[in-house]
Amino acid sequence: MGALSNSRLVYSTDTGRVCPDCGQPKAQCVCGRPKAAPATDGVVRVLRETKGRGGKAVTVVRGLGLLPEPLAALGKRLRTACGSGGTAKDGVLEIQGDHVERVMALLAADGHKVKRAGG
Repeated sequence: MGALSNSRLVYSTDTGRVCPDCGQPKAQCVCGRPKAAPATDGVVRVLRETKGRGGKAVTVVRGLGLLPEPLAALGKRLRTACGSGGTAKDGVLEIQGDHVERVMALLAADGHKVKRAGG
C-alpha cells in the first residue's frame, strides 16, 4: 500500500481529465484560472533599491494592481524604454539600473497616479 499512497488520479471515465493539483475535473479546475488583480490604493510607488543586490541599483515599481500577463507586458515596455533588463514577479516590477525619473514619467503618461518612494 505504501507505493500507492503518493499516486494521483489523472483520468476518470466519468469526468475525463483530472487536474493533478486540485483533483477536480479539468472543466471545473480553479488553479489554472487567473486570480483577481491584487488590491491597491491607486498609487503606484517607484523607488530605487540597492539592498541585497551587491550595491547595484534597481528601480522597483509597486502598487500597479495588474494580473501577471499585463504586468509582464508593461514591464517589457518599461525595460525597452529604459534600455535595460529586469523582471516582473509577485506583482512587482524590477528594472535594472537607476531609472526612477524615466519610469515615473512613462507611468504618468499612461494615466497612473505615481509617487516616488524611498529616499
